[in-house]
Amino acid sequence: MVNFGKRLMQDQVQEWKEYYINYKLMKKRVKLYVQQTQVDGKDHQQVLKEFSRILDEQIEKIVLFMLEQQGLLAIRLEKLGDEHGILLEQRDISRTYELREAYRAVGHDLVKLLKFVDLNATGIRKILKKFDKRFSYKFTNYYVSTRSNHPYSQLQGIFKHVAIGAVVGALSRNLALLQDHQGSQLSIYDQPSVILKDPVIDLISASVDKLTHSTSFLHFLGQHALIVQEDIPCATDDHDDDQRYHFMSLLLNLANTFLYMVNTYIVVPTADDYSLSLGAAATVCGVIIGSMAVAQVFSSVYFSAWSNKSYFKPLIFSSIMLLLGNLLYALAYDLSSIAVLIIGRLLCGLGSARAVNRRYISDCVPLKLRMKASAGFVSASALGMACGPALAGLLQTKFKIYSLTFNKNTSPGWVMAVAWLIYLIWLWISFKEPVHDFEENHFPQDLGVVGQSEHGIVQPLLISELKDDEEGERDYDESEESSVKSHEPASSISSAYRLLTPSVKVQLLIYFMLKYAMEILLAESSVITAFYFSWPTSSVAIFLAVLGLTVLPVNAIVGSYLTNIFEDRQILLASEIMLLVGVILSFRVTGPYSVSQYISSALITFVSAEVLEGVNLSLLSRVMSSRLARGTFNGGLLSTEAGTMARVVADGTITMVGYLGEEKLLNLTLLPSLFICIASIAATLFTFNTLF
Repeated sequence: MVNFGKRLMQDQVQEWKEYYINYKLMKKRVKLYVQQTQVDGKDHQQVLKEFSRILDEQIEKIVLFMLEQQGLLAIRLEKLGDEHGILLEQRDISRTYELREAYRAVGHDLVKLLKFVDLNATGIRKILKKFDKRFSYKFTNYYVSTRSNHPYSQLQGIFKHVAIGAVVGALSRNLALLQDHQGSQLSIYDQPSVILKDPVIDLISASVDKLTHSTSFLHFLGQHALIVQEDIPCATDDHDDDQRYHFMSLLLNLANTFLYMVNTYIVVPTADDYSLSLGAAATVCGVIIGSMAVAQVFSSVYFSAWSNKSYFKPLIFSSIMLLLGNLLYALAYDLSSIAVLIIGRLLCGLGSARAVNRRYISDCVPLKLRMKASAGFVSASALGMACGPALAGLLQTKFKIYSLTFNKNTSPGWVMAVAWLIYLIWLWISFKEPVHDFEENHFPQDLGVVGQSEHGIVQPLLISELKDDEEGERDYDESEESSVKSHEPASSISSAYRLLTPSVKVQLLIYFMLKYAMEILLAESSVITAFYFSWPTSSVAIFLAVLGLTVLPVNAIVGSYLTNIFEDRQILLASEIMLLVGVILSFRVTGPYSVSQYISSALITFVSAEVLEGVNLSLLSRVMSSRLARGTFNGGLLSTEAGTMARVVADGTITMVGYLGEEKLLNLTLLPSLFICIASIAATLFTFNTLF
């Protein structure tokens, strides 16, 4: 990985050299200010004003040059438009080709300008983070809030660049007209669903999307997986991926993801009834459901480490553990043992191979298919979440074969045991172990994350270690360090934690909060609905299945529509507030607790949590340290651990509060959700201006 200072020198357009951010100068200024404040006692406010002025001048230089270049492009388009008007009257085929190429030349120059903007935007983000780290001062918060909200904001010129959209529109409209030699009167505005097939428009769209974080449903959904995506892949790496890629093996990984999520949620509608049949309280369902999550806290780590050496063996182990776990879950009824039931669920949790599934996509799927595979991973999880309760609702049987009982409580265990046995056979026959040409600490040179423009910072910086760029200066922004060690993946949970910036920590807190709220809602649904509304298992199953089915439509709306209108941080804050509203509406205050109140509040809570999860992980995939992209202790593992711990705490809360009585269960379990949600909103507001 090349540090940003060197990348800026390599990637800049030479004739535009003087208009790029002077990153070297800005770093030297930061170094000088550190020395002046720590040695000479210079006033911090004076430093703040001086550095703000210098950064203002750099941004003004960039913006004015952008406007100049946009004006030149506009003049060229105007001249081409005049020629286009004449051509429509003459119908000259050869001139049509020449005009189309002229428009494409403008498009390529626009792509060059967009790359200019992208490099400068990245430089601004990095220098702001560097200043914050050196001074332990929230300069970014001050600078962004004062500049971006001002009516004459030049900062917005770099991060919004509205005028570029008009240039893209003019190019698209005219190229679409020139594609039709017959001179059709229909325009791109008459057929918005028709995508113009032209290479230069594809290049422009990709550049704009990267710069604005505009996205599609597929892209948005794929980011949920927190799977590494290279910005500019190396040809040899892509060839190696093709050598390792095997479609059936990918399908088996997605099937494992789907079955595991089905296995997780298939017991939710009947867990309370099962615990009652074994002589325990209905609220012990929290332990039954949560024991799988407890085991997953540990299994996620060893599966992530195991996948450094093999994919086939951990998947085999996972299938065997889930097969045995479901058999014990089903046999617990005839053995009349709640302990066997919980051990069965623990074994299921020890078989959680989601880290292997995610790692396979990251390491073995070619870049051209990786986003689709990532979206498939998320879709498989969502469908499994919906199918689990739905399947439980269908298993309303009661019969015996010899001494084995098959009823609504045991059938989920028997069905999943058969499913995992079939999967194990399919895995053994069809899976192809890819060639492992990497070690645990290997870190590729050209690694990046989709949309990632800034990274976390490793450790406090020491003035005595600062060197000039020309002497091989080490930038202590971890993404810029030139040492081999700085490129290695995190080697432990503690080292991974040290790579987390404040904004990433807030996003992990948000992830914990939303998973806690969702688990409280789902895990106690059977107890709450039975106590207040006397719902049978089938009604609970339908309710949970309907909630699960909202996942993909909600993400489609957010990914295809909302994220292209609003900033991710705006959607993040709005969905947190809506989640808080859903939690507040869920409380039983006075009078009878109605079905309409429960369903409406549950729907608001669940949908808000889904929206929040999407934008949170999308944002997290851009700002998390590149050292957390691969290796055992990667960003996906950290988010999984945060979510799993939330589920464990939520399920434990349900069981503990249950001892106080079912009539107190609803309100007392909602109180932690309320407080954590308020805390996450406060933390988001505190770091809001750094989430860009």
